[in-house]
Amino acid sequence: MDRMTHISMPERAPLDMPAQDFARAPDCGNAGTDRQDPIWRMAVFLPALAITGAVLWGLYGLFAMSGMTGFEYVLLALIGLTFIWVTIAVSTVGVGLAGRLDPTRKPAPTDPLDVALLVPIYNETPWDVFGNAAAMLTDLTRQTGGHSYSLFILSDTTDEDIAAQEWQAFEALQATAPVPVHYRRRAANTDKKVGNLEDWITGWGAAYEAMLVLDADSLMTGRAIDRLSTELAADPKAGLIQSFPQLIGADTLFARMQQFSNIAYGWLLAEGLAHWARTEGNYWGHNAIIRTRAFASSAGLPHLRSLSGRTDLILSHDFVEASLLRRSGWRVRFLPRISGSFEETPGTLIDYVIRDRRWCRGNLQHLRLLGTRGLHAVSRFHLFQGAAAYLMSPAWFVLLVFWALLGRDAETNVISYFNEANPLFPNWPPAMTHIDSAIFLVVMYAMLLTPKITSAIIIAANGKAVRLFGGRRMFAGAVLTELALSVAYAPIMMIQQTKAVIGGLIGRGGWTPQSRTATAYPLGTLLKFHWIETALGTLLLLGLGFGLISWWLIPIAASLALAVPLSALSAYPLALKGFAALRLDNPLTLREPAIVGSARTARAEMRARIEASNIAAE
Repeated sequence: MDRMTHISMPERAPLDMPAQDFARAPDCGNAGTDRQDPIWRMAVFLPALAITGAVLWGLYGLFAMSGMTGFEYVLLALIGLTFIWVTIAVSTVGVGLAGRLDPTRKPAPTDPLDVALLVPIYNETPWDVFGNAAAMLTDLTRQTGGHSYSLFILSDTTDEDIAAQEWQAFEALQATAPVPVHYRRRAANTDKKVGNLEDWITGWGAAYEAMLVLDADSLMTGRAIDRLSTELAADPKAGLIQSFPQLIGADTLFARMQQFSNIAYGWLLAEGLAHWARTEGNYWGHNAIIRTRAFASSAGLPHLRSLSGRTDLILSHDFVEASLLRRSGWRVRFLPRISGSFEETPGTLIDYVIRDRRWCRGNLQHLRLLGTRGLHAVSRFHLFQGAAAYLMSPAWFVLLVFWALLGRDAETNVISYFNEANPLFPNWPPAMTHIDSAIFLVVMYAMLLTPKITSAIIIAANGKAVRLFGGRRMFAGAVLTELALSVAYAPIMMIQQTKAVIGGLIGRGGWTPQSRTATAYPLGTLLKFHWIETALGTLLLLGLGFGLISWWLIPIAASLALAVPLSALSAYPLALKGFAALRLDNPLTLREPAIVGSARTARAEMRARIEASNIAAE
């Protein structure tokens, strides 16, 4: 089948989208930064720096009791580089509490916009994509904002059978849709999603004032879409407005864990981020509305040239596009209180890791873009934070190695046994004072748990909020379950992200599409995928057994040694077979949003229609 056979698009309306020059800053206007913005930013970063400095000072006093060594200075640096991120998260939560945005504010009436709803797809399940679209379009008819909408399914699908089903689903949707629906399949998947959107902008973008970008698994209520459109229309300086997608479709243990964390803890971090980022927000690549001409004129991405002379596509393009929009004087805003924005999450640990690998490789590219001329300081922070989120895992791993080498006591302290000043002859007895391993354990797990515990306490103290989670007993059980699972899976993620960082730095790691179905993997796949964690965990357990390693490492050693069964457990259908108190229920599972039920029905109807059509054709 000719890849270009199936096309149903409106009359072309080309819009130029030049690649931006990272070495030269454009002339731009003022984005309207508020005078109070620096105050809120200081409220985030100054306490974080102060708390991290206090922790480092206390540890320095502990280490210096018998004289500092080079290894101890390295340990302090690693602890500081990792601990700063948890303190920033806690400060962000504090800002979210102190400066919460007004939920009742509504934008002033404005002239309506022509909005294109864009759904880029690549070898996705057609009835799921078009079923979600049908539910969103039906819900849009209930809105009274006055905006005009058109839906574009932008296919990069390479599988001919899937492409044929896409066309069948398109014809079915087009026949009943309340707004214009269009479909285009590219001849080649050039530059992946970046190229897919650029192809639409340069071909049809001039006809639409705004584009609302969705992922294949995105689902938004008509009210959320209309509210984003109205917010963009009311703010002529806004180039992009990002919503806060909540996770849906979580049936497995791992997906439920991600969903509960997103809903129970993520909201407060989102509030804080929105408050201090203000007009220098970020973009997550979907469920966001963008001013089309602003994006076309300021966010075209060039390829990056590596030291070897090879050109690379910018993979995590969304962060970069947000930075370039702000560089050109456009506001980039984040509105977490616009409810009704949803997406799905990987169902198993392996599916999550595979998606995480491609994000890691893309985010590491951001380090090469920190020197881009004209970027706002907050935009540079977003780029650096995206890379640092992955670089922290190798730092944790090095801390773990050092901790193991420090041993259980002075007799098992390998680092001190071989003196750095005279490495050929060991000291006897070792001179280095034993470091209290409990401090290390508290520091490492504080990085993971403190923001979550803070948010949980806030919810538990609010009677109305905790009732949304099924009451205090249900909420307490869910929090304890999620925290226990986070502790269990964190060391495995540390190793997997360390592998991803190494792969990203040497240019390995494919950009594979996300798995949308939660399927339990066979034992052979699990063993192949987790053999490094299993081997490291086994070595740590042997060290514990022989008395060579501190028993404080038991949680980490057990997690790594049990990586295979924990990975298998991640696919357990918790929503169907879990005990009520341990099912990780949340407001979206206890009271399913109407749009989710509508989308499920529309998916089933679309699937039945396609399958019936195929049977009739046979």
